[in-house]
Amino acid sequence: MDAASSKGPGRRQHNLTEGPILKTLALFALPTLASSVLQSLNGSINAVWVGRFLGEGALAATSNANLVMFMLMSFVFGFGMAATILIGQAFGRRDVQEARRVMGTAIGSFTLVAIAVGALGWMFAPQLLGILGTPETARPLALSYLRVIFIAMPGMLIMVMLMMTLRGSGDSVTPLYFMIVSAVIDSGLNPFLIAGIGPFPEMGIAGSATATVVANTVAMLGLVAYIYWKDLPLRLRGAELRYLRPDPALLRTIVVKGLPMGMQMIVVSVSGLALLGLVNRQGIDTAAAYGVAMQLWTYIQMPAMAVGAAVSAMAAQNIGAGRWDRVGRITRSGIVSTIAVTGVMVVLLAIADRPALALFLGGDSPALPIARHIQLLATWSFLLFGIAMVLFATVRANGAVVAPLVILAIGLVPVRLGFAFLAQPWLGADALWLSYPVSTLVNLGLAIAYYKRGTWKQARMVEQPCEDEMIEEAHAATEPGGRLAPTG
Repeated sequence: MDAASSKGPGRRQHNLTEGPILKTLALFALPTLASSVLQSLNGSINAVWVGRFLGEGALAATSNANLVMFMLMSFVFGFGMAATILIGQAFGRRDVQEARRVMGTAIGSFTLVAIAVGALGWMFAPQLLGILGTPETARPLALSYLRVIFIAMPGMLIMVMLMMTLRGSGDSVTPLYFMIVSAVIDSGLNPFLIAGIGPFPEMGIAGSATATVVANTVAMLGLVAYIYWKDLPLRLRGAELRYLRPDPALLRTIVVKGLPMGMQMIVVSVSGLALLGLVNRQGIDTAAAYGVAMQLWTYIQMPAMAVGAAVSAMAAQNIGAGRWDRVGRITRSGIVSTIAVTGVMVVLLAIADRPALALFLGGDSPALPIARHIQLLATWSFLLFGIAMVLFATVRANGAVVAPLVILAIGLVPVRLGFAFLAQPWLGADALWLSYPVSTLVNLGLAIAYYKRGTWKQARMVEQPCEDEMIEEAHAATEPGGRLAPTG
């Protein structure tokens, strides 16, 4: 145990196992929500620049390219979630050295993965766009944008991993600082590099992607420097740098638990890509309208995702501390918060959808009425989806990662895609938009059933080692969740 784990200058980790639950949850979730808002606002501002300077074809191209990028980031996201939960459980037990071991293994392993993802994505970008069914008119623009984005991928993935592990330690403020840095640089550079303003070259759609490369590289390097400057608890110094050599037991746990969580993101991506393929068949105006609707949906989902991240971190720390009496109350507080905030956003968007959509498309775009129709039919379903995400966040905090994957797969693949495809002869394009509430209702029903059944409480992030293994690996490779014995 590290005596510096809870006090000292520059340390921002918070004890999430004590104090009023709703207040603690809100204080932890708000910086995460602000980070998500900035990230999405950055993407929306960039979409505005692209749409206004380059038109609907370029906007459709970036929408297609961004979905590919999201899919390829998903596996690293899953591994980051596994590391976050392990670090949260270690901090709940006040075992900062174990948290540093997890941090070292995660960063040491997945830096190489991030580089490989960027290189392979650059090489196979044309094939990815072909599989997606990107419209021919948008494909050259999408390829130019996507290939530059893949250059940014290593820095983006490493920064995401660092931010997630910091949140596992209870620090949601430091990630916010560097999301601000990234968003300001990215959105600020976009118009200059797209249009060639001042001394900058005119790069068109590649300029938007180049701004992202610069922003993420600067923010990632700045975050690493800040961690050491402020001596944050997860920094590695001296002999601790050996933790960057992946520990086989920790790496196995991160991969085994992270793979299903990454697969959840893959399921979401595959479902989204398949649905986008159906949308693309409706023509360029509908594709652009759907891309803009997705931009607004990112804002609708943000409160639930931020609350889910806070619930997961809080639940992991409380499970690590053996405070199972607080886990159920954390979940209920998360659901109440999600309903309140997401509900308000759904209502506001229903009232002000035209001006919001016109920001991207312009008031005279033929895609505007299509986008308004899409959001009217589908947006409300994200309220229900947010509740399911909070339930999933709780069960994942104890290592139950397979059931959420199965539930999402059922709702998003056979239900959503099946409804969208089979109902088109009767409902036309409306079948695509109504597939959202249909699949969400199925996901929520299954999530509630699994949460209430209670078997997830017997899950573990790792298996309990035998006595000889515990003696041999104590303070070296013992898993932070390996000594947990939750009850109730």
